[in-house]
Amino acid sequence: MLGVQDLSWTSFRRKKKAHQLKIQNKEKAIIGCLLGTAVGDAMGLSYEGLSRQRLFKLYPALNQYHFIFGKGMVSDDTEHTCLVAQSLIASQGDVEIFKRRFAWKLRFWLLGLPAGIGFATLRAILKLWLGFSPDNSGVFSAGNGPAMRCPIIGVAHDVEQLRQFVKAATHITHTDPKATFGALAVALAAHLSSLQKTVTPQAYLDNLNDLLKNESADPLISLIKKTIDSVLSGQSTVAFAETLGLKKGVSGYIYHTVPIVIHVWLRNQNDYQNAILEIIGCGGDTDTTAAIVGGIIGAGVGKQGIPQQWLDNLWEFPRHRKWMEKLGQRLASCQQSPLPISFTAIFLRNLIFIIIVLWHGFRRLLPPY
Repeated sequence: MLGVQDLSWTSFRRKKKAHQLKIQNKEKAIIGCLLGTAVGDAMGLSYEGLSRQRLFKLYPALNQYHFIFGKGMVSDDTEHTCLVAQSLIASQGDVEIFKRRFAWKLRFWLLGLPAGIGFATLRAILKLWLGFSPDNSGVFSAGNGPAMRCPIIGVAHDVEQLRQFVKAATHITHTDPKATFGALAVALAAHLSSLQKTVTPQAYLDNLNDLLKNESADPLISLIKKTIDSVLSGQSTVAFAETLGLKKGVSGYIYHTVPIVIHVWLRNQNDYQNAILEIIGCGGDTDTTAAIVGGIIGAGVGKQGIPQQWLDNLWEFPRHRKWMEKLGQRLASCQQSPLPISFTAIFLRNLIFIIIVLWHGFRRLLPPY
């Protein structure tokens, strides 16, 4: 017969095991989100800005990288996600510390000469360098920049913290409420994806209504209801995009990006590869849309659910695959020190990246049209 001391020890071991399992699951989700974002970003980058018709003419095989010799590189979508993750680690749950750290990360990110920076983000960072505080640096814009960096917040935090950190991360660069509502919708999707294998469309809508109940977000809620009706009817994402007037491609407007992203996610919650190919096939801002979908679904399927060939052919430095995995481990375990990275290496990498981007720009001037 077990004594009181034996029961206490057994209870302690069970609690410890449950805690370890929780950390392991969170680590899997965070790493899956980071790598899912990076791979989606890299897969979509070659097609950015192309219409559906042109991208299939230029690149008939969508299931491989076309950026540089069959390898893929990431853009600002992944870089911002990593900046957010580093700032979350440093903040230790304090939103004010997060805002200050993320603001400084953005300042130095701009000094590295990133290619393809959004105009709203550029203006906001310049304001930061001019001495504006993170509370006053944002510009009025409803671009999809905040949505691209918020899946990792949804995976790392509960719903109440998610709300606070998403708003903080958004307002530093974008002050239009639509940008905040869209980023919250994306972060919530990633949060739910990390917790359960399959999320019903109605469950997502109910949770979104709760998250935005005190906000003036009726237009977004109406769009999501339309999205869910389309998913339940079995309509393809391409056909749904056409009903929104996005026949030539998904734009960077937050209320164009979010419904398409949610549509693809709800249709492919456990099929990372098909989700990425489906959203790339919609055309438009493919690196950002694929990065967001990749982050949401990656949080659910983990690193193991991402095609190994796509992971192996991700040619990136200094934010390489192993670096992102270590970053995810630190965020999951709440270690206080963010993972360091060489600014010199970032600068050299960006010079190479710009040359490749210019080559792709020249290639697009040539047939087939």
